[in-house]
Amino acid sequence: MASNPTPLLTITPLKPSEIPPEEDIIQQGTALIEATASWKAGKTHFGVVHTSSRGKLTGDGAPWYCRTSEHKPSEITFDQLWDKLSHDKAENELQFIHEIQKVTKVQQRSPTAAIWTLYYTFTPPVSPRVFTELQVISYSEEAPRTGLIVSLPIDLTGAGDEALHLLEEKGTRGRYVSVERVTELANGDTEWRMATSSTPGGSIPGFIVDSTMAKKISSVRLLLIFQVLLVRLR
Repeated sequence: MASNPTPLLTITPLKPSEIPPEEDIIQQGTALIEATASWKAGKTHFGVVHTSSRGKLTGDGAPWYCRTSEHKPSEITFDQLWDKLSHDKAENELQFIHEIQKVTKVQQRSPTAAIWTLYYTFTPPVSPRVFTELQVISYSEEAPRTGLIVSLPIDLTGAGDEALHLLEEKGTRGRYVSVERVTELANGDTEWRMATSSTPGGSIPGFIVDSTMAKKISSVRLLLIFQVLLVRLR
């Protein structure tokens, strides 16, 4: 089995003291999102969201899934989408992902990096999940304008992190790693590409997660667009 060329991007959580330099995280995030162009093509959901996937490599904890969509300015502009993703992304997700019940900023590490904890609830018998993530942001004004967000799982249960750990809700610990890229295309449209690898934790079988992941991440695109359109109508 081939080795993972982006070893920082894994569902294995990092302790805050283990977080590498932001430039290393962005470099590996860029390499991964560019590689998605050669991943195995999957289904197209909702007629506009194209999916692809990559199986587990050595060092990965779970398979990877990608969704890609292109948006006309009448649907959402580059600036509108980037604003939703780059400024307090977790709080924005709270507004349109109904499973998220609470988000808390645990630590602002720099102007472009923060640790967030997100509390999800689901229909019983699935118990609540807690995802704690480092989110690192990068933006380039050079044509084509591009924004990148990399999320890495974080473990706050270690010695020295007790105060941060108190900010987490009670629930089964899930983990995900993701890379999102927003690109302003030459024709004025905006490409939104996202790749993720995750585990919900607990006793949910992996094959169930894998079988629903592509459609699940595709639906997030529609929810955010709907939220933007509602704001325009007010």
